[in-house]
Formats: sequence, structure tokens, C-alpha cells
Amino acid sequence: MSLFWRIFLMNAVVLVLAALLLLSPMVTVSSPVLLGEALVVLGGVGAMLVVNAVLLRVGLAPLKRLSRAMAAADLLRPGARPAVAGHGEVAQLIGTYNAMLDRLESERATSSARALSAQEAERRRVARELHDEVGQTLTAVLLQVKRAADRAPEPLREELSAAQETTRSSLDEIRRIARRLRPGVLEDLGLVSGLKSLAGEFSESGLTVRHRFDAGLPRLAGDTELVVYRVAQEALTNTARHAGTSGADIELLAVPGGVELAVRDAGGGLGDAPEGAGLRGMRERALLIGARLSVTAGPAGRGTEVRLHVPAPATAPLQGAAA
Repeated sequence: MSLFWRIFLMNAVVLVLAALLLLSPMVTVSSPVLLGEALVVLGGVGAMLVVNAVLLRVGLAPLKRLSRAMAAADLLRPGARPAVAGHGEVAQLIGTYNAMLDRLESERATSSARALSAQEAERRRVARELHDEVGQTLTAVLLQVKRAADRAPEPLREELSAAQETTRSSLDEIRRIARRLRPGVLEDLGLVSGLKSLAGEFSESGLTVRHRFDAGLPRLAGDTELVVYRVAQEALTNTARHAGTSGADIELLAVPGGVELAVRDAGGGLGDAPEGAGLRGMRERALLIGARLSVTAGPAGRGTEVRLHVPAPATAPLQGAAA
């Protein structure tokens, strides 16, 4: 039965009962209307309104639940679906909404995968150009400045030496940028080595990163390892920039059914600040590999803890995974 006919029949039942009461000997109306008769009629109208309100609330309750689910829907937190309740058109509407969410989440995952793939390709291209073009040019400049400093008279040698140090610092910075854009250690030696190298880079920049990696970690696909690495990189970057602390912990643990990455600090925490592009990017990356990402307060309510649970098949452990 459609929603229209259900509401129509509920109202029809109320009106028929009211008409029967008015036609029955129990209710009579004089002219002029007596006070008792007026109270009976008004009481009957009030009762009809109450019964009608209750019936409508019961009949439209599934639509109210659907409205709350629609207001709370977030494609970056997939899986939440309102239960299919009610009958006829109401149940069909909820089912259609759930199917629409399935399609939107699938399309978003596909488009995000294409966008992130293009982003990683652009990162590799920029890193390669920095390393091959700018890096080699600065290396040649560094050698030329060194040669000039060796041949220059004493008054100019100090200035050329300063220029040499500036060039060397710029070359080191370009190499660090290139490594962050394209984690060569991750591609060559695997996830654990890549995370160790990442922790070392942040430690050199002033953020002390303590790490712990379980032995016997299951193997992960190349795309999955890249997602785990990028989430750890973004979490440590947020800690270094916004947490106001000098230390952080990173763990890669073997858990039932997969692997879990944990990055935590004892800084100021997120507070009431809205999620920025970094956290949204982490959530989008997690969706690509079917992982679950949670961002909560750290132990004892201090700092921030980022956890990424990655489902993985139980295959041969990575070599040298113990830390």
C-alpha cells in the first residue's frame, strides 16, 4: 500500500468514527448550544487530532530516520546505511537511497583513485626533474665554486667558501624534497625500511620520532604500502607543524586480519578545529585500499593518535621487519 493511501485511510478512519459519534444518541447538539454539548464536541475534536497526530507520527517515522541518515551521510566514512523499514513507497525510498549511496561511494573511490594516481605520477615526475636536472646543475655549480675558491686570492676565498656552503645546503634540501616526493627507499627496500627512513628524516628536522615495527608483518601490495607510507608521512607532518611537541611515536603492528599503523603525539590535540585537507586526504587514501582510519585523542586524552587498520592476507613475513 502506498504512503498516500495509508495516510488517507488513517484520516478516513478518524473522520468516520467522529461522524458515527455525532450520529449516535450519545451526542446531541441543541440550539443554542449548551456548555456541556460544546465541551463534548471540543473534546471529540481534540481526541481526533491526538489520534491523527499519533498515527501520522508512526506512519512517517521511517522518513524521519531517513532524514537523519541523509543529514549525517559522509562519503569519507562509508558503510553507514539506514535500515529499510516501513512498507511500500517508504521502504522503496530507503532502499533507493541506500543504492544511491553505494553508487556514490563507488564512483568517489574510482575518481579518488584516478586523482591520487595522477598525483603520485606528478610527484615522481617532479622528484625526477629535481634530482636529474636541478640536482645535477647545483652539483656542477658546487664543483665550479670549489674550483674557483681553490684558485682565488685570499680576500675572495672566504666569500666563495660561503657561496659553496649555501649551494651545498640548497642541494641537500632539494634532495630531501625529492625523497619526500618519491620515496625511493619504499620502492627499493619495502615498507618497514621506508618508514624507518621517514622517521629519520623528521628526526633530522627537529622532531624526535620513536618507532616500533612488529616482526612477521604480512606482505602488502605496492599500492597498499604507498598508502600506509603517505598516511604516516602526513600524520608526522601535521605533528611537526601543528602539535607543538618535540616527539612522536610510530608503530606498525601485526593485528588479527591485517596490519595497523599508529602515529601518536602528546601535543595540543585537534580540539574543535575542523578537519583540514591533510586529514581528508588520509581518509581518501584509506578508502582506496579498504582500510579504516581513525583520528582520536592520544593516551590520557592528550595529543592526537592516528590509526590505520589495513586488511591484509596472511602471507610470508617481510624480511628484516623487526625493529
